[in-house]
Amino acid sequence: MAVVATYLAFLRAINLGPTRKFPKDDLRGAIEAAGFEGVETHTASGNVRFDTRMRSRARIEEALERQFRADRGFDVPTVAFSAAEFADLADRAQQIHEAHPGVARHYVYLLKDELGASAKNAVEATSTDEGRMLVAGRAAHALLAPGYQAGKVDPLGAANLLGVATSRNVDVVTTLARKWC
Repeated sequence: MAVVATYLAFLRAINLGPTRKFPKDDLRGAIEAAGFEGVETHTASGNVRFDTRMRSRARIEEALERQFRADRGFDVPTVAFSAAEFADLADRAQQIHEAHPGVARHYVYLLKDELGASAKNAVEATSTDEGRMLVAGRAAHALLAPGYQAGKVDPLGAANLLGVATSRNVDVVTTLARKWC
């Protein structure tokens, strides 16, 4: 009998506008219909925790994305981490945050796939006086200086270099790690 493991998944671009609605109860139901157990959500922005006997992150993401498409009728890119992976990512995010005092905002882009060296260099090269991009494993950190253009979705122009990714602020990342890992 396979051991149950806890995973966290982060959904991209749901509940943004009138056509991409995915209420928390519907989201939980879809994840359970895909065969996952112990499903919990955090806010309505696509943060979920579940248990599974599956071990392949790619297979987990594929099963969720297939179920979401069937349930909603639109694609929902999904980035998954084991609880241990996410705890490490959150610890690293906190270390990066503490190493950069004076940052006005710190967003963590959660990456489906780790970037290769040239992509990592390209992302980090988007750094400007408005902020700095740092890549660490399957996370890219936007460290925005005071005075960055508030409200701009991608102030450093790095998002299109990341592949499939979704962002959360560092406080959400550390809160979820404390809550679920």
